[in-house]
Amino acid sequence: MGSFVFEGEELVIPECKYEYLDHTADVQLHAWGDTLKEAFEQCAVAMFGYMTELEYVEVKETHIIESEGTDDLISLLYHFLDEFLFLFSAEPYFVPKFIRILEFDRENLKIKAQGFGETFMIGKHPQGAEVKAITYSAMQIHEKEEHSDVFVIVDI
Repeated sequence: MGSFVFEGEELVIPECKYEYLDHTADVQLHAWGDTLKEAFEQCAVAMFGYMTELEYVEVKETHIIESEGTDDLISLLYHFLDEFLFLFSAEPYFVPKFIRILEFDRENLKIKAQGFGETFMIGKHPQGAEVKAITYSAMQIHEKEEHSDVFVIVDI
């Protein structure tokens, strides 16, 4: 955890609330938070943490994504992660150090989020496993009053 100033705003990097679980030929991300919104944010950061060591990522730029679910919160989580994965896959390869959700519309299944980070550079950022795709396989959302967990298998 730490803080920094970006464009005149002091931002606090949240503590890590995720882990990697073994899965046959893939990896399962398990993220949690006090709210479902926080669990979604942590899950996206976990995906990038699997691709590189986030302590080497500096906050030099920001990107905003918008995603929309089709049927339910599971589809919203899928599309949210997929939008961030697309940012990494398209040039320049953006890797966020942390992510904050600006709008979380459960009713209309829409998210607007901001990633804070920089362009991925070989030599500066250690290469982890390449995440090829987000999967619906065994995707889970567990939401309680004061704690939420999400589980997502990513194809590596």
